[in-house]
Parts: sequence; structure tokens; C-alpha cells
Amino acid sequence: MPANLRFVIMLFALAALAAPFSVYFIERQDQQTARTQAKTMTGGHVAAGEIAVDRVGCSACHRFSSVCGTAGKVGPSLTDVAVRAEIAGRLANTPDDMLLWLRHPQQIALGSGMPDQDLGERDARDIAAYLYTLRR
Repeated sequence: MPANLRFVIMLFALAALAAPFSVYFIERQDQQTARTQAKTMTGGHVAAGEIAVDRVGCSACHRFSSVCGTAGKVGPSLTDVAVRAEIAGRLANTPDDMLLWLRHPQQIALGSGMPDQDLGERDARDIAAYLYTLRR
């Protein structure tokens, strides 16, 4: 086998081995960027929001892509809520409107399936930060 062909095969083999690592690191960088942007947009903390979502019981009604075992079927899936144009079909998907919706959903859509959870400002900001990382 000619040396040039061996070299090309070796390069292809190295590229094939490196590709999964590249995809992994790009995905990690995208996740970190989303977390930083969410924190900046909402003033909340993503990790605290993920804990608050569990504590408040959001997964009883909603599905979350990153939460194992969430099987909520009453409310919509929130796996891509960060990239949706609207919240509940009534509000623009902005941080201020997300906070309003999380804190007072019955004031926005009386009779909707989303109950008032009596969330404080900190929990609402943290949950909003977490939700803004859900991009699929």
C-alpha cells in the first residue's frame, strides 16, 4: 500500500475517533452558554431552578427533557420552552412575561390548568432561568 494512501487512511481514522469528542465538547459549550444567558436574562440560578421545579412539583403536569422519569401529561411538554414564541398562547416569551406567568398564571388565564403556586420572586427567577435552558 502506498505511503500516501496509508497517510490518508490514518487521517480518516483519527478524524473518526475525534468526531464524537468534538460533538461532546460543542454540546457542553452550548449548554454552558445557555445557562449563562438564562442567568443573565432572569437574574435566577439554573441549578436552584431545577431543584425548585422538583420541589414545587412541576413534573406532575409537565414533561422536561432533562428530568428523568417526568411523565406529566396535563400541561404541555416544556422540553423546548426556551425557543417558543409564546407562553401559554397568551404572552410573549420574554423573561418578564415568564416571571409573570410563573407567579400569577390564573391572573393571565383564569381557569387554565396552571395553578397559582404562590411562588416567591427568587423561586420564580430560578425556575425561569432553568426553563430558558430547555432548548431540546
